[in-house]
Order: sequence, then structure tokens, then C-alpha cells
Amino acid sequence: MRIDLHTHSSASDGTDTPGDLVREAAAAGLDVVALTDHDAMSGWAEAQRAADEAGITLVPGLEISTTFRHRGVHLLGYLPDPAYPPLVAVLDRILAGRTARTPAMVAALQARGIAITEDDVRREAGGSVAAGRPHVADALVRMGIVADRTEAFHVLLNPGRPGYVDRYAVPLEEMIPILAAAGGVAVIAHPWGRSGGSVLDEAALASLKELGLAGIEVDHQDHSPAFRARLRSIATDLDLVVTGSSDHHGLGKVGHDLGVNTTDPEQYERLLSLAGRPLGG
Repeated sequence: MRIDLHTHSSASDGTDTPGDLVREAAAAGLDVVALTDHDAMSGWAEAQRAADEAGITLVPGLEISTTFRHRGVHLLGYLPDPAYPPLVAVLDRILAGRTARTPAMVAALQARGIAITEDDVRREAGGSVAAGRPHVADALVRMGIVADRTEAFHVLLNPGRPGYVDRYAVPLEEMIPILAAAGGVAVIAHPWGRSGGSVLDEAALASLKELGLAGIEVDHQDHSPAFRARLRSIATDLDLVVTGSSDHHGLGKVGHDLGVNTTDPEQYERLLSLAGRPLGG
């Protein structure tokens, strides 16, 4: 069984529709795929229809923007109740922050002499629930300012760069209990990718487990072999679920092909058990 538990569609910042993403997952030989769009659950219904047609198991999920010790941390939530009021309220606030940030980013880039407009960004956002930095990056690529999203972030859109504007993200210590109360399973995405390793050490992960953290994403393209080995050891010591995934964004992220990393079936079964679901459910 081949299982990929972290992918994105055009409902957030991927380039494939939810249905196309699921069909591509099936064509790539996956048996299980999780749709984990940023702060959004709007792609679930379309993805489920495609999964039913393709004979592949869909795990509904999302990737939530949080902060921990003044650092951004992405939290994967699997199988929550999408109508749970506190979860809906948090996501609405996060998405409002995304929406409000776009004009500020555009203005900051214009101040640097880049002739980008809000309409340019909206065209790239397409069916996304809210425009975000990746859509600004895509607009810059289309304009020929940068070669790809990676360059756009590195040169213009990361913290400390000319086009970066901060936005609201929920504290991780608040989000994990909300997700658990919604019946979901909380897994930290790429914990040692980017700058996460500076705050998400074993002691921090142990404290987060006490709040309901269920697992960590170990096998990810942002993790070196040494990081993966150490994280796997920490997960064993803390009895956390270990996941692996692609973090696929379609054409929006190079080197993250569907199934490039996968989750062990026994770990997947643990995740489903924590959500109160039978294997394959």
C-alpha cells in the first residue's frame, strides 16, 4: 500500500484541481492520498468524487498556519469535523488575514518599482479560497521578474525581503486542542524544514504531545537523511505517529512529485485509529 499524506490543490496554492490531483495520485500508483490544502477544506467534495471514481482512498485534511515561539509552524489536520464551530472560526480568521495581506504585498512590491497589481495576483489564485504568497510569486513568474516560485520567495517574499508582509496565524498550543476537539488528528508538517528545527526540539514536541499532538511528518523533501533519522528516533521515544509525504503542489513546487515520500501502512493505521476510523476509512 502506497500512502501520501500531504498534497495541495488549486483550492489553496497547488496548480491541479482537487479532482485532477486525485486522478494523478491514482495514476502515480498511490492507494491513499490526503488532500491538505492550506487553511481550507473546500476541495474535499470534488476530491472525494474523483477518489470514488478512481478507486483510491482519500483522507480529508488541511494544513493550518500556526505560530510557535515566534516561528511559523504548519500543522496537518486529518479527518476533522468540517462543521466544528471553533475550527471554522479559526480558519475564517486565518483566511481573512491572507486576503488582507495581498494588497499590502502588492503595495510593497510596487514601492520597489515592480508593476504588479492585485488583479495579477487574483488571476493566479483562480479557485483558491484566498490569494497568498504563492499566487504573488506566480504573478511575478508570469511577469518575468523571477524564474520560479523558489526564486520569488528567496528574493522578494520571505521574511526580511521587500515584499513580505506578516499575517495572522493561530498559536500552535491553541490549534492542537481545537483540532482534537473536532475529531481530527494533529501532525506537524516538515518540523525541521525551514527554521522549524530551531524551536521544535524533543522537549517542545513532548510538551505539544501533552496537548494532543499525534505525530510528526518525518519523511519530507525538506529533511536531510540525518534529520529524518533523528526525528524518527524522537517519534519513537515519544510514541508519535511517523508520516511521510510529497507536499505536492503540482507545477508550483519542483521536486515534490506525488509519492516521492510515503507513509508506512502501520503508521497510517495508527492515524486512522486515533481518528476513530477503520482501516481504509
